Formats: sequence, C-alpha cells, structure tokens
Amino acid sequence: MDELIGRLAAKAGIDAAVAEKTIGIVLGFLRNEGPSDKVQVLIDEIPGAEAAIAASGGGGLAKLMGGGLMALGSRLMALGLGMGEIQSVARELFRFGRDKIGADRMGEIIAGTPGLSQFA
Repeated sequence: MDELIGRLAAKAGIDAAVAEKTIGIVLGFLRNEGPSDKVQVLIDEIPGAEAAIAASGGGGLAKLMGGGLMALGSRLMALGLGMGEIQSVARELFRFGRDKIGADRMGEIIAGTPGLSQFA
C-alpha cells in the first residue's frame, strides 16, 4: 500500500493521507460497481487495501448512499481533488493495477465498470 500511496501522491501532487483515502474510495467503488470477482484479485494483490476500503466507508454504506461514477467523483472532490487530480489518480491506479495483475485483467475491470474507460 505504501508504494501505491507514494506513487499517487507524487503523480497527482496530493498529500499521502489524501492518496490513501482516495485509494480506499476508488477500490470500494470498483468492488461495488465493477466485476467484483476480478476486482477482488486486484484488491488481494495490494497489502492494506481491505483496511483502506473499510476506512473510506467504501462498503455497504457507500452503496446505500448511491453509486456510480458521479458519486465517486463527488466523494473524491470532497477530499479536495479537482478533475485533473482525479484523472491523474485514476491513471496511476490503473497503471499500478496493470503492474500487479496484468494488462488483460486490469482491462477487464475497466471495461466491466460503467463509465470507467474514459479515465483509463
């Protein structure tokens, strides 16, 4: 997790604490909105990912409050991220995912999550 936090913080120019919250929010979104079996493979490859998702409220509570890409954007903007930073975070997270589980598997997650391909 520390490697991913560092990469996101550096690429997007954000604080490490914000990067960690962002990771939890995005992974929780992917779990709820994407192909959950494929997303779980990615989550399993990132030590500390489950804790980050839990800390972000990315489980059932987020789903009850509404889902989708707009809800994800709203949650990330509430952390102080602008659209450019959100795009940088998404691209770096997907790059990290490709490194961990391979381009084909990451591509399946992106393709299987509504609206996500615009950030890939």
